[in-house]
Amino acid sequence: MAETHDAFLVLNAGSSSIKYAVYGADLKQILHGQVDRIGLDPQYHGGAKHIDVPVADNATHAKILDWLLTHIAGLSDNLRIIGAGHRVVHGGQDFAAPARVTDEVIAKLRTLAPLAPGHQPHNLAGIEAVARRWPDIPQVACFDTAFHRTQPRIAQLFAIPRSFSDDGVLRYGFHGLSYHYISTQLPHHLDKPNGKVIVAHLGNGASMCAMQNMKSVATTMGYTALDGLVMGRRCGELDPGVIFHMLRDRGMSVAEIEDTLGTKSGLMGVSDISSDMRDLLASDSPAAAEAVDLFVYQACKKIGALAASMGGVGSIVFTGGIGENSAAIRARILQGCAWLGADIDDTANTAGKSRITTADSRLSAFVIPTDEEGIIAGETQRLVAG
Repeated sequence: MAETHDAFLVLNAGSSSIKYAVYGADLKQILHGQVDRIGLDPQYHGGAKHIDVPVADNATHAKILDWLLTHIAGLSDNLRIIGAGHRVVHGGQDFAAPARVTDEVIAKLRTLAPLAPGHQPHNLAGIEAVARRWPDIPQVACFDTAFHRTQPRIAQLFAIPRSFSDDGVLRYGFHGLSYHYISTQLPHHLDKPNGKVIVAHLGNGASMCAMQNMKSVATTMGYTALDGLVMGRRCGELDPGVIFHMLRDRGMSVAEIEDTLGTKSGLMGVSDISSDMRDLLASDSPAAAEAVDLFVYQACKKIGALAASMGGVGSIVFTGGIGENSAAIRARILQGCAWLGADIDDTANTAGKSRITTADSRLSAFVIPTDEEGIIAGETQRLVAG
């Protein structure tokens, strides 16, 4: 009989996908996979297996999570799950660090669901599913907002009546687990990891973070994950007057506006073709080209703003699905940063090397793959052991 080993489960439940990973006590990854196309025709991908999930096409996250956890348990007969960690998008004012899950914690996180409607309810569904499958194991919530709590107050404020700020209407920022991981990798890549660095997490969700001393000092996202850069289906930066127009002149409901800005805008809305950057780069449609142009334009503009917030910038790091994999987008963004001293090494960029600027470039640029699940596993082990 095979020896049983302790392990930690990590769940990252998103709007249309659920990623998982299992780590040993030494924090080496043992298993990983995901279910995607949730809401369409859910499909499981893990190792060499690619199968249709045996649930209805319109199955809820809860149903899919129950199937997935049963599947994971079947893959790990010699593993004893002793703790589970979860990505939770919004921690609000109360959570500046990972937290053990309690009924009180869950109640607070539910109140934040309207600020991240495409993610927070699914994050909580993951916690509930684990509690059904393994009711006695401790669970840990790791927050995308926590990394940004080091920002100075002035970077968190909106210019609205103070009573709103006092009630928590602040710029929180997101993708914090990704930025946390990248901050741990900066000493392995940069000559001056404590210097002024902009990290660009570019993917279906996209944002940027200005770091000094490997801590967040400014970011492009705000109170919700709608703000900042152009994203796959989210609008990014928007004049609030557009929302008044939608309400007053178009007769749209709040729910319709939320759906339009959160799921029908961004690359999808501008191109009217796809939310996937690969599709748009391969298309000969003028609308697709315009969507890509807007993505690059906004990225370059935000780099300038973040550089100004720090009084300069020495390095840019690309990460996330687009940042790690699209040499064309990296090249166009760095071309837009020539005024900051970026001199791209085209050969290194095309090959996906770690450093993609020339040796004498005043602004250095790097590609560093992110690992949110690894951060969650480490925090879960720490809090469970504690």
